Amino acid sequence: MNEKNILKKYTPILKPYAVEPNFVEEFGKVAKIYSNKGTFALKRIDPHNGADFTRHIRTLYQKGYNRIVPIYPAVDGRYAILYDNKLYYLMPWLPNEERETYFKKHQQMFRELARLHILTSKEVKIDKEDRQEHFENTQLDIEKEQEFLDGFIEQCENKEYLSPFELMFCMYYHDIRQALIYSETKLKEWYEETKEDEKARVSIIHGKLSPEHFLYDDRGYGYFTNFENAKYGSASHDLLPFLSRSLKTAPKQNEECIEWLYTYFNHNPLKYDEMLLFLSYLAHPGPAIRICEKYMKADKKDINERKYAQKLLKQYWLLKNTEYVVMRVDEIERQKKAQQEAAEQAETQD
Repeated sequence: MNEKNILKKYTPILKPYAVEPNFVEEFGKVAKIYSNKGTFALKRIDPHNGADFTRHIRTLYQKGYNRIVPIYPAVDGRYAILYDNKLYYLMPWLPNEERETYFKKHQQMFRELARLHILTSKEVKIDKEDRQEHFENTQLDIEKEQEFLDGFIEQCENKEYLSPFELMFCMYYHDIRQALIYSETKLKEWYEETKEDEKARVSIIHGKLSPEHFLYDDRGYGYFTNFENAKYGSASHDLLPFLSRSLKTAPKQNEECIEWLYTYFNHNPLKYDEMLLFLSYLAHPGPAIRICEKYMKADKKDINERKYAQKLLKQYWLLKNTEYVVMRVDEIERQKKAQQEAAEQAETQD
């Protein structure tokens, strides 16, 4: 599309903002607008998310959370403009010049995430029956996964010759099974702790936490952007997907992830029951089990052993990287609990 047609495309969209584009650069769903009033970012989103998006943005402003890239209202006060069955919203174009290291940027992002969750935190009513149903359904899923693992290992052990994938599975079976047992144990502890509770803590969650969605202005302050997937939910809904992506590396003891997590926990500590559920979900070896299930269902005539073996290896690496983080968090929390109990006992004796 030539420059004239691009300007023609964006002029009616920007008209409600009283902005006249002089030049436009397109970057996927974002357009960089050079105009008579400065440089802006115009983002295109699914109109079905529009109502929730604008409501959450208003809530964040009302709660006093200002570390989001400002959403400019149109002249008539609308935060988003519907045009040609697409929804658009306007923001300043931030230079996003990183003045901090990779580690420090993540640390600042987690600190701001904690503030976002604290300021929007509220308690919601949860029926005991709903809590019990969630527990029973999750436990049933875990039991089915355990049955699958036991069946697959038995099938492999009864074979005289194993495929490369089956041989790798036999080597990894114990670690996968231990992760599943740990996940179930924490789930049961969570249910015992909360089965009589009728409330749960929720906050506005970003929905797509990533350093790519944490931008810097020219003063070096960081701001969240891309709130299209925002909703009310548990803090874990922001933390867990980020950790899953960050731990998809070759095997290593990822102390950076531990420090980022505790940057968050130091500002917004999880309650005891929240930590139990967080560890249960984090430890669950779902990705490794899914690739094994996919292999079992595949037509063995057309199967690509090398690709399946590579996928299983990567999921095993993720499992071991996650295991290290889970064990470190579990250890830290046990130490904190022991110190707290010792301090309480000392006070009682005094």
